[in-house]
Amino acid sequence: MNNNYLNRRHLLKQSGLLLAATSAASALPLSALAGDVRPMAYADYIKYDAMGLAELVAKGDVSAQELLATAIARAGQVNERINAINIPHYELARAAIARGLPGGPLSGVPWLLKDLHLQLAGTRTTDGSVFFKDAVADHNSTLVDRYLQAGLVIFGKTHSPEFGGTATTESRLWGETRNPWDLERSSGGSSGGAAAAIAAGILPAANASDGGGSIRIPASCCGLFGLKPTRARTPLGPDRFEGSNGQTSLHAITRSVRDSALLLDISRGPEPGMPYYPPPVERPYIEEVQRAPGRLRIALMPRPIIPLEVHAECLTAVHKAAKLCADLGHEVEEAAPAVPAEEYYDAVVLLATVGTLATVTAREKVLGRKVTDADLEPITREWVQQGRQVTGLQYAQARETFQRVGGILGRFHQQYDLILNPTMASPPARLGQLSLSTNLDHFMQAGVNASVYTQLFNVTGQPSMSVPLHWSADGLPVGVMFSARFGDEATLFRLAAQLERASPWFDRLPTL
Repeated sequence: MNNNYLNRRHLLKQSGLLLAATSAASALPLSALAGDVRPMAYADYIKYDAMGLAELVAKGDVSAQELLATAIARAGQVNERINAINIPHYELARAAIARGLPGGPLSGVPWLLKDLHLQLAGTRTTDGSVFFKDAVADHNSTLVDRYLQAGLVIFGKTHSPEFGGTATTESRLWGETRNPWDLERSSGGSSGGAAAAIAAGILPAANASDGGGSIRIPASCCGLFGLKPTRARTPLGPDRFEGSNGQTSLHAITRSVRDSALLLDISRGPEPGMPYYPPPVERPYIEEVQRAPGRLRIALMPRPIIPLEVHAECLTAVHKAAKLCADLGHEVEEAAPAVPAEEYYDAVVLLATVGTLATVTAREKVLGRKVTDADLEPITREWVQQGRQVTGLQYAQARETFQRVGGILGRFHQQYDLILNPTMASPPARLGQLSLSTNLDHFMQAGVNASVYTQLFNVTGQPSMSVPLHWSADGLPVGVMFSARFGDEATLFRLAAQLERASPWFDRLPTL
């Protein structure tokens, strides 16, 4: 990666929020895009992050067609084994290049959307569900438009479990997504398709979303960087404005920290109709990765708020990260916010069931028929049934619990800049343990192991990141998580860049 590119190639654009490259990708006639473009040498391709690839295109060293051909060729080599890309859009991508790409900051870089909620006009978004398998969009989501304006080349969608409802990426509709580090293990969820595609070298970054850990969990499982932004930092519309009772954020999983920063610059900003908006940023995030974090006060919280046995490798990972932070000059001490665990957990489960019911009910209206058992996976059906039993008072009380927990965390952050946890309570699970077709009791226990740390910061809306700083004795990635004050992604990016320099992970990829 060429860090000078940050200074040389980008200037502020579009109300100071976007960064623009100096030239657009070149275009060829459609007839030249029928699959006869020679891919870039893969050994060279894998050396670059998304910003590095964009620089090559801007300089004319490689074309957008060659990058797309390389990504497609790599997908052809590995996707049958990992099942990351479930809906390819190769011809749409070739046609987009032929029409000419915008001269945005990532012009010509291959890109994948998560197959959950996001709309790309004329294509299916199945939400990983048989009930949505024929849902075709007639418009783009706001975030998709921003990706296209940045010059990203969307060539497919990545697998997500039904409604993003579990911490693995397995569905009856699309099958199992396998972890490139161990093909018998989960790549995490619900953005496991994105994480598997990146770890397998198909592309250096991809769209992801997080309603309970769905960016950070697969980033941890696949040895990648994953940042969940502050609530409402990126747009969910125009069809939805508050996903999962305010818990959902859209962003990306990446190999490099700077890619995540630039992608958030591209993505962030209000859209018409947003019910709220987080605090404004002081400067573009791409500038934050070049700034020193200063001396941070970090609360080390190795144990979750819910009593639970934590795997030794996860504890090793978080204590190793704490020592690294201390060695870098930060103040680290054990401390934890006093969150009412039982009340918090009950509210999370209750609102999840209501959210699932709302999703199914909306689809029933579109199809003009009631959902059947054949339309949904067993755990999803159970959520729907439980959601129907929730009263208005219970719903209001659960929302109040969320707000009260946010206040507790807000006061805790008056003393500490960051909270440091393991990302997960166990290493990547074996396939089948978190499936929506498993036994409910088993599913609940496995789900808690996966999301017991991450969910808290969806409830509060705080920015939170998983950083790949540890691999287990048997070679599995084990992430650690840092979470900041509401609205303070800047501190996370500064620290992440410092950690990336101190303990590099970019070149650490599975062999498949």
